Amino acid sequence: MTHDMLSCLADAKWTFSTRRVDHADISGLDTDFGAARAGDLILAQVASLGQHHRVQLATGRPSLIYPGDMVVLACGARYAPDQFEGLAEIDPKGADLLAGGGCIGRMVSRNERIKTATRLLPVGRLLDDAGKPVNLDRYALSPLAGTRDIPVIFVLGTAMNSGKTLATAQLSLGLRRAGYKVAALKGTGTGAFGDFNEYADTGAHWVADFTDAGMVTTYREPLERVKAGLDLLLGHAAQRGCQIAVMEIADGLFQRETGALVADPWLRARQSGLIFSCGDAVAAAGGVAELARHGLRPDALTGILSCSPMAAAEAETATGVPVLRKTDLADPAEANVFALRALGTDRRAA
Repeated sequence: MTHDMLSCLADAKWTFSTRRVDHADISGLDTDFGAARAGDLILAQVASLGQHHRVQLATGRPSLIYPGDMVVLACGARYAPDQFEGLAEIDPKGADLLAGGGCIGRMVSRNERIKTATRLLPVGRLLDDAGKPVNLDRYALSPLAGTRDIPVIFVLGTAMNSGKTLATAQLSLGLRRAGYKVAALKGTGTGAFGDFNEYADTGAHWVADFTDAGMVTTYREPLERVKAGLDLLLGHAAQRGCQIAVMEIADGLFQRETGALVADPWLRARQSGLIFSCGDAVAAAGGVAELARHGLRPDALTGILSCSPMAAAEAETATGVPVLRKTDLADPAEANVFALRALGTDRRAA
């Protein structure tokens, strides 16, 4: 690798999705962007600003970006109805910043309420000393053998921004206050430090997401790989002494990977508790009905509807499922009810 390329990499802004990468493994670059696959590391230059004016750094802070800046990201797809849908494809003439956490690909659609994607000029695909592409899967947590199962409370929702992350964080806080060693986990989605940091702020014993399982995003990943990633995170949580896990599953029930997980026997067998986050009573009723179709029933509803006593009352009347506010989830007594149910009741043969 030339001195100029070394200098570009040293000065580049390494994004959140690359946080596990050992920079010493990088020995060269190629421009075979047509062969890039999800997870490959890409050095790119900011060409023009659009929706994203910042990237999230591997150090855990946001950084403004400017035309001409060099950034290191991972090739990936994205599914975000509030922002973009994009594919893990790199056009050498120009690519798109699909997520500030460090996902580069090709935008195929966007929400009309937001700007078009920030444009990036791909410079090179990062290679190791054997000339092979450096991919995030190389830095995934090590596979484990013989780990015990850990009870897991899943947090599902109707869509983006329905309150899933807040629910996951607040229940993790409540469980920690109740004296449990809790793992706060993001099971699916697109790599970003916002949710990760919110979990960490609760004092959870261990925090991780799917990037720790070697994926920049779970969108368009095979279901078996997604499930293997979830099992890997749960296994490491157990190995680290966690007694219970709270795991957020991104997006809504009809999103491709979420829908596949909900329909799969794995989730019914693995769950020891379920919280459903939604915006109003109609969404609650629809979500509870869809979950019932797959043999699942939430223990509680939460999310935006919990801010309104009227909406909460409507949802409880329509579904028969109690609504909990964020303060309820963070309350150690209420959280302990979830924990005792998860620890003491085998619900896996549902």
